[in-house]
Amino acid sequence: MRLVFLGPPGAGKGTQARRVADNLSIPAISTGDIFRSNVSAGTELGVLAKRYMDAGEYVPDSVTNDMVRARLAEPDAERGFLLDGYPRTTAQVEVLDAILATSGLTVEAVVEITADADEVVGRLLKRAEIEGRADDTEDVIRRRLEVYAEQTEPLTSLYGSRGIVHRVDGMGAVDDVTGRILAALEG
Repeated sequence: MRLVFLGPPGAGKGTQARRVADNLSIPAISTGDIFRSNVSAGTELGVLAKRYMDAGEYVPDSVTNDMVRARLAEPDAERGFLLDGYPRTTAQVEVLDAILATSGLTVEAVVEITADADEVVGRLLKRAEIEGRADDTEDVIRRRLEVYAEQTEPLTSLYGSRGIVHRVDGMGAVDDVTGRILAALEG
């Protein structure tokens, strides 16, 4: 199965991606993990990405797309994958579609994990406190949620027009959310 997970920061995407991918015996692939792997391995793309990351800038789409293309070509992704954090823009959706089309494949399902904004803010403030992220203030978190909504709505509409979006409530116990996601994918 080839899946994409969408959801606001703090909705539990990373946790659920790992759990669902394990259940489906496919790799959970996050752009953050891809960046760290390429940087630590000193790949050409990793060196390039590190320059942007060290300067506090976003890694350009061209570099991100190339890293995702390379990751999806690895043997463990042949049977399927779960992407967490990619695509983030309609341009990235087009690139992902093109990457998959070379093998006659498509994204089969998109899971949008929804969560109450106030609950997400609370989760992220708690995480910031635990991890010592002083820059994660309530105002900053709320702005990140606004940016997410602005950037992701076009993706939800695009994938929704293909009839492959499953909206799943991300609130509640971790096991309950995992169960809802798996039920949506089976349905």
